[in-house]
Amino acid sequence: MAMAVLVAAAMQFALPNRHVLKPTFLFPTVELLLLVVLMIGDPGRIDRRSPLLHRLTLVLIAAMSLDNLAAVVELVGDIIRNDKQETGTVLLATGGAIWLTNVIAFSLWYWMLDRGGPAERANQTGIAPAFVFAEMVSPEFVRDDWTPEYIDYLWLAFTNATAFSPTDTMPVTHWAKMLMFFQAAISLVVAVMVIARAVNILN
Repeated sequence: MAMAVLVAAAMQFALPNRHVLKPTFLFPTVELLLLVVLMIGDPGRIDRRSPLLHRLTLVLIAAMSLDNLAAVVELVGDIIRNDKQETGTVLLATGGAIWLTNVIAFSLWYWMLDRGGPAERANQTGIAPAFVFAEMVSPEFVRDDWTPEYIDYLWLAFTNATAFSPTDTMPVTHWAKMLMFFQAAISLVVAVMVIARAVNILN
C-alpha cells in the first residue's frame, strides 16, 4: 500500500503543471506527509485498530482521488478545446499516468472500505464482505486463514479499469458496485479521449 501511494504521488509530481490542481505540489505533498504519519503510527502493515489512523488514511485516499479527478477534467477539457501544446507522446504519457493513478486510488478505496478496512480484516471482526474474491469461492486452494491483502484490491482495480466490468471478483454491496462503476467510467473516458487525440496528433 505504501509503495502504491509513493508511485501515485511520483506520477502526480511528474504530470505537466496544467493537468493538476494548483499549486502543483500541494496534493502529492499532503499524501506523502500523511503516509509518513501512518507509517509512524503503525510501522507494520498499517492495520492497527485506530480511529485516527483510519481517518487519516481516508483523507490520504480522498486527496489522491480529488487531485486525479481534477487532472482528468483538465485533460479532457484540453482535448475537447483541441489544445495543440502537447505532442502525441506527451499526451499518451500524461493519460497513462492519470489512468494508473486512478487504478491505485480506487484500489486503496476498495482496500480501505471492504469489511471495515485492513485492521478489521486482520482482527477478523466478522464484518460482511463487499467483494467476493475467487479465493472465497474456492477455499481449497488457499490457506484456512486467508484474507484479502492490498495486492488483491490492486488486482481488482486493474481488471476493472481494463475490462470495464468485474472479472474474478464480484461486488456484492451497492457502494462497491457504484465505486466500480465510477472507476470504470473514468478509465473509459481517459482511454477513449486520450487515445483518439493522440492518434490524431501522431497522424
